[in-house]
Amino acid sequence: MTSHLEPTILFEDEHLLAAYKPEGWLVHRSGIDPHEHRILLQYLRDLAGAHLYPVHRLDKPTSGVIVFGKTSEAAAGLQAQLDSDSSIKQYLAVCRGYCPEQGVIDHPLPPVADFKHQRKRPKSELPRQDAITLFRRLGTVELPYLVDRYPTSRYSLVEVQLKTGRRHQIRRHFKHISHPLIGCPKYGKSTHNRFFADQFGCARLLLHAHRLQLEHPVTGEAMLFQAEPQGCFQQLIQQFGWILTPEISPDAP
Repeated sequence: MTSHLEPTILFEDEHLLAAYKPEGWLVHRSGIDPHEHRILLQYLRDLAGAHLYPVHRLDKPTSGVIVFGKTSEAAAGLQAQLDSDSSIKQYLAVCRGYCPEQGVIDHPLPPVADFKHQRKRPKSELPRQDAITLFRRLGTVELPYLVDRYPTSRYSLVEVQLKTGRRHQIRRHFKHISHPLIGCPKYGKSTHNRFFADQFGCARLLLHAHRLQLEHPVTGEAMLFQAEPQGCFQQLIQQFGWILTPEISPDAP
């Protein structure tokens, strides 16, 4: 099922622009997916009538908050914060099973191999990079459907906070703790992905960049950008009676 949602601008001034990215949109053109025509950077440049500098990325199937600089200086200031602990990046995710109430996943990850020449190298030869993910369970649901080997199926809504920014970090970390994300074809479980697509009409990756807190790169003002999930993700949250936290949460222990 293709999402028909379009990007929207959340905040804009002469230095930066924050926007909501729907799932299915590429942030910028990529040789990995050369036929995709929904390009966020070009769309927002046309909408804002200004040149934009990318400072971070969201994967194509991930929705949520993303920021761009309008000048190279603002972009450099934003990127420095996003690469450090001075910014707070919170996501919402739905995973299989009842995950722990809270925790820290400290598990180094090798780089993701996108191209054929990279995949030829054995995984044991790829250097692992530090990767730390904090999480807190916001809600659970038990559904009366046999999806796997149990008569009912359990799922959790999780608030995730990144301390590092490795490629596919959240998806790989939740697979590592045996609670793979729903809708992820690469690190998830196909039976549960198909169940959500068939039962709820939700075939997307259930991962959403919910909040981003940082300082304005020029004025130093504290800024919080937030976008709620939309489409079928939003409908699932309502259907399962899940409640989102109203504000930035402190770090998990």
